[in-house]
Amino acid sequence: MSEAFLQIENLKTHFPLESGMIVRRRIGTVKAVDGISFSLVRGEILGLVGESGCGKSTLGRTILQLIPPTEGAVVLAGKNLAGMDKRELRAARADFQMIFQDPYASLNPRMTVFDALAEAMRAHRKIPGREINERVAALMQKVGLSPRFVKKYPHEFSGGQRQRIAIARALAVEPKLIIADEPVSALDVSIQAQIINLLAKLSREMQLTLIFISHDLSVVKHISDRIAVMYLGRIVEMGPAAQVFEQPLHPYTKALVSAVPIPDPEREKQRQRIILSGDPPSPLNPPAGCAFHPRCAHANDGCSRVLPVMESFDAARTVACLRAHEINGA
Repeated sequence: MSEAFLQIENLKTHFPLESGMIVRRRIGTVKAVDGISFSLVRGEILGLVGESGCGKSTLGRTILQLIPPTEGAVVLAGKNLAGMDKRELRAARADFQMIFQDPYASLNPRMTVFDALAEAMRAHRKIPGREINERVAALMQKVGLSPRFVKKYPHEFSGGQRQRIAIARALAVEPKLIIADEPVSALDVSIQAQIINLLAKLSREMQLTLIFISHDLSVVKHISDRIAVMYLGRIVEMGPAAQVFEQPLHPYTKALVSAVPIPDPEREKQRQRIILSGDPPSPLNPPAGCAFHPRCAHANDGCSRVLPVMESFDAARTVACLRAHEINGA
């Protein structure tokens, strides 16, 4: 396997919960991200999936240091982002960028497209001033928009066009890592496919390492090299996209996959949904042992006492489940 380009080591993001108007006291801790480790090679696309509230977006923002980690390391191209001071981090930010879920909210309504793209270049001094006009025009063409639109404002574009502009802005400083946080969930289905194909194309052409966050497994399968499944602040399964989708190992992943509609009417009739009982536990007070055990049909007494760790299931996949081999007949 190629040398790791991005390494996440035991990353934790905990938020203190406090009460009191005058004297503040801690009454608990929300463990949004609770001990995540994985690595990616240059140019790899990782799909990060899980239901709402599992910590996907917090993980993405912590990797980019938009939220300071409580513990752990984020090593990008040999540099630990979590150990940098403000000046070092500002200089390093050109190497990693984020594409947000709502392009209208992430674009300044008072700035033209040209200003939005040029601002990043000027801030990081990546492009000489005399070349900015040419660079902005090239970025517009790269994301499938005409350069003649650069003097327009965000409200003059459709949702799909605005997301293309947001992608162009992320590319403006020539980053090495991009985290896309639900970048197509607010778009029409036909436009979703265009944006996903665009991101996949740009990743191949520019050797971008991409973390694609979504709750939609079918979308993630289309773009990802590997898929990581999150549940209550932890990754419970990780492996090649096709294998995770076609032969899920963790009971939670099996339930997610069973909910994905099949475009073949005959096969769709035979699809058997796995309905999980109860609601996801609170990250403020997670259950002992495996966090998924209160909703798992395969749980036994050991699952409520022992916290499973990520272990190799085969050469390509890892899973955090005490009964993974037994459940999957291995």
